[in-house]
Amino acid sequence: MGENDNSEIIEHHVEEEMEKKGTRSRTASSSFPGSVTPSDREGHSGTQSSHRLLAYSDALISIIATVMILPVAHTKLQNNDEELRQSVQLLLSTKIAVYLMTFLIVTVAWAAHIRLFQVIVRIDDCLALLNLACMMLITFLPYTFSLMATFPENILGILLFCGCVMVMGVIQSVIVVYAFSRPFLLNEQIQISENLTVYKHHILKVIMRVPLMCFLASIFSFILFQISYVLLAIVIFLPYISRSLKWCRSKAIGQVEETPDSILFYTFLPEEPLSKDRVEAFSDGVYAIVATLLILDICEDNVPDPTVVQKQFGGSLIAALQDYGPEYLAYFGSFATVGLLWFVHHSLFLHVTKATRFMSMLNTFSLAFVGGLPLAYQLTHEFPRNSRNELEAIQISCVIIFFAGIFQLAIWVVALYNEQETLHPYVRYGGREHVFMLAKLSLYPCVALGTFFLTCILSKFSASIFHLMEITVPFAFLVLRLLVRGGLAMLRLTFCPDRPDQGSVVEEEDDETRVPFNALVT
Repeated sequence: MGENDNSEIIEHHVEEEMEKKGTRSRTASSSFPGSVTPSDREGHSGTQSSHRLLAYSDALISIIATVMILPVAHTKLQNNDEELRQSVQLLLSTKIAVYLMTFLIVTVAWAAHIRLFQVIVRIDDCLALLNLACMMLITFLPYTFSLMATFPENILGILLFCGCVMVMGVIQSVIVVYAFSRPFLLNEQIQISENLTVYKHHILKVIMRVPLMCFLASIFSFILFQISYVLLAIVIFLPYISRSLKWCRSKAIGQVEETPDSILFYTFLPEEPLSKDRVEAFSDGVYAIVATLLILDICEDNVPDPTVVQKQFGGSLIAALQDYGPEYLAYFGSFATVGLLWFVHHSLFLHVTKATRFMSMLNTFSLAFVGGLPLAYQLTHEFPRNSRNELEAIQISCVIIFFAGIFQLAIWVVALYNEQETLHPYVRYGGREHVFMLAKLSLYPCVALGTFFLTCILSKFSASIFHLMEITVPFAFLVLRLLVRGGLAMLRLTFCPDRPDQGSVVEEEDDETRVPFNALVT
């Protein structure tokens, strides 16, 4: 039964890939000189597909967004004997808060990059160089973040950060103006439109909102720098604030008529589609970088000095490495956690057929906490065994893992509300993989929450409980399908003993007869 399900899912995705290839080939054929007028052939000869440029941009932005955790993870506490809770409050008020805000702002810029290159489907040398200039400014953002995190009351970091974002907005505006001056670079749907000017003005208006907010933040930094941080935080939720204000205006003065061309692209609707491939590529980059960052501390801090090995351990390297046992255990446990969170993310988006703006925002929140796992790894072996500090560090790690997993579960819940468009039939409500997907997405949040409360009760065994959780979760994923089937069988025997076994009688239900999840909730 499971093999048939998996083969049908694979066939479904093969069909999707064939459809994508067919669409791409049709788009490519319409973009080659043979399908355009002779006057456009010279302009098309210097253009190429944007796939490699987008892959490079996604990799670069994911690296920049993730490495900004390093100033937080490498923060050394002045005194290990002081209460960690006070130290964490200091971190949360400065470095962690600024890290989360900057991570989310970088992902806002990445989402804007996605929407921009959903409009621009082909590039030339000029667009490639302009995009590189934009990427150069993005790579400078971690330095401005370090200044803001180290000197939160100094306005220089805010000014540099806002300056980079404003220049990026100007570059993106130049890209839009340049692309619209050469319509063969644009999306086919825009090319055939008679209102190119409406498209251009609408996109420019949307692009310049974030630089405008950063300009206001830079001005307020001279007056009251706390307001600047508030304005930068508003940037993250600006689309939803703008949409709410627009809804209030429509209720107050009536619905404002909009031309169809003005709302096809760059809308602020939560269900606005984003490229699923780019969401997956960016997420894979973050997971890969976080997993790689974990080994840096071991390579730097856990290689003993040869003279120390010779004098204190008689030249025995094995004896010298035994002191680093907790660090090795923390590393392998943290790597397994990152890998399994990626596995859950992969399983989720394997069955997602369309990514939306709201799903991307939830995915961003999940990735922000995944980026905090190097901090969790650093804290779990920073303090003496059975100390209050170690307990607090382990509980912080549980909180990070919990939120990284709970936002993945939230993505699936949001997708269920529009399941006919966003989910594969097998994981929709009533589908044969629905319960299994729910169990897979709920495992890490439930285990992390249970570990947190268990360490509160058995504080003396907090380290052992946490490492046991890290070790047992991979095995739980291996037997999860059997556990789900066994649990469903027990529930069926308990509450519906007369109901026939669904495993012996396979009934193929029509998708139209299945009750959607949102209709059930309503």
